[in-house]
Parts: sequence; structure tokens; C-alpha cells
Amino acid sequence: MPTSADVARLAGVSRATVSYVLNNTTAVRISEPTRRRVREAAEELGYVPHAAARSLRAGHSRMVLMPTPHIPAGPLYSHFLNELQWALRRLDYTVVQHGSVGMSGDEAARAWAELRPVAVLAPGAGTLGPRGVNVLKRSGAKAVLTLGPERVEGAHALLMDQREVGHCAGAHLLSGGRRSIGVIMPAEAGFETFSAPRLEGVRAAAEGTGARVVPLGLAYDEQDAAELAARWPDLGLDAVFAYNDEYAMLLMRALQDAGTGIPGDTAVMGADDLLIGRLLRPRLSTVHLEMPSGQLLAEFVDRVVRDPGGAPEVHHLLGSTAVPRDST
Repeated sequence: MPTSADVARLAGVSRATVSYVLNNTTAVRISEPTRRRVREAAEELGYVPHAAARSLRAGHSRMVLMPTPHIPAGPLYSHFLNELQWALRRLDYTVVQHGSVGMSGDEAARAWAELRPVAVLAPGAGTLGPRGVNVLKRSGAKAVLTLGPERVEGAHALLMDQREVGHCAGAHLLSGGRRSIGVIMPAEAGFETFSAPRLEGVRAAAEGTGARVVPLGLAYDEQDAAELAARWPDLGLDAVFAYNDEYAMLLMRALQDAGTGIPGDTAVMGADDLLIGRLLRPRLSTVHLEMPSGQLLAEFVDRVVRDPGGAPEVHHLLGSTAVPRDST
């Protein structure tokens, strides 16, 4: 097994220089040619720094733990998480995704704490409580952040208010004269964290207008969509806001197959503004979501890790804009 001493001999530098370069230390000035020579030597020998040994020397790890979401992440959310992981890696953090399905609250926090992460970014609501935050901090986590619709005491809050998404969609449909709006709620378990607030948002937009809002369960399945489309005339709806573009496209195709005119009989609106929605005919109206850049969020995590003594901060991350197209 190659060692740092082997890398130092091949590169013609000291072991300390090897450590500075491979650990991305910024406190010591090292020329770019030297850095390149060290990296090339490490690559030639197949040398990889020992993360556990580095953690022992530093007194903490460089691991950012990201528990996997309890629901399937859509394309937009997946892109955001990928960008965040890339940006954290550029800041010399090791990102570890933890499979936490079936665990929540204190049980999940204890499992995460066993890995001694320097930071934890917990997605969604209900996965972490105040006691869990305390468990993580006592185990050495310098930054505990939650990404979801609600704050958790003791943790930094990265709020994504899904009610705004529903309100934006509802306001657009109402402005077009629609007065009977169906709201598609995914039948699969775990989506309530996002779908319930979006329903609340549509209801808030309709309040005082005389319009009715009807929640409708729908599994992401062609047969289920066909069955809903078959009874659509009996529902008396002139508009529908689907949980996201994928559910909107599924239902719109089924409605068209059943003879429902889009948008004449029913206006259809989704959320996420996926490219494929623009390729449909009619083009899908949607809610465009403004997500923060992964780079900015990674820099925030790094700042909290370096200065963990401050009071928990609250940041509102999600912006919503209606994008009217042919389907409404």
C-alpha cells in the first residue's frame, strides 16, 4: 500500500507538503507546479489519503452526511442535490448519503451520529427533532441543517414553503376563469410533506372567490390515470393542478385519450417546469421553481462548520412563478 512518504519521494517534496496539497490546505502557500507534481505522483502510485487518520489529527471529520429523502426525488430536486454535492466536494468535504428509510426522529439521529459527521443536511419534515439535533451536536456535528417546510429547534433552517407553489398555480387557474379545480395528490406514501402544503396553497388562492377545490388521489400508473379520466365528466372540474409535471403529463394524456379537451374542457397545470412539458401538445403550463445554487448552499455549510457558535439561521430558498402555456 503506497504511503505519503512514497508520494513525497516521487514528487521530490516533504511529507508535510504532500499533506498540505492532498488535504487542500489553504493556510500554507504552495506553488501550482508543486501541487501538480504532488497530485501526479499520488495518481501514479495510487495513493489515497486515509480519511479516518485525517479526522483523528483534525479532531473532526470532513464528512457531510445527507440522509436520503423518504420520497423519490424529482428531476429538479435531484439536480439541486447533485450540484450541492459537487460544490461540497470542491470545498474538500466528503459527502455521504445515508439510507434512512424506516428510521425517523431520535433513532435516525443516533444512526447518523455513529458516523461522526462534521455536518448533517436532513431533508424533509419529520426526519429530525430537537432531541436528535442535540444528539448530533454532542457527537461532534458542527452544522445541523434541515431542508424542508418547517423549522426544527436548534438547527439551521433551509425553508422550502410548498404552499407558495400551490398558491401560484391556483392564482393562475383562477385568473383564467376556472372555478372548479382538482388538485392531484400522489397516492404513493411519503409525498404528503410536499403535496399537502401545495393543496393548502391552492385553497388559500381560492378563498373568497366562490371556487371549489377538490383533492384527487392518483398513483403514478397509466391504469390509475385512465380510471380517473373515465370518471372525469362526473367530477364537474374545469381545471386541475397536478403535484408536478410528471403527474400532470400522465393525467393529461389519459384525459385526452378519454375525449376530454385540453384546455377547452379542462385546464391542466403542473410544477417543476421540466423540458419535456414544453415538447407536449398542447404545451404544459407549469410552476417554475427557483432553487438556490448548490455552490451558495455549500458555502453556507462551510461557514457554519468554521464558525459553529452562532444562533441558528433561517433561509427561505424556494421561489415560484407561473409559466402559462397552451394547456391552460
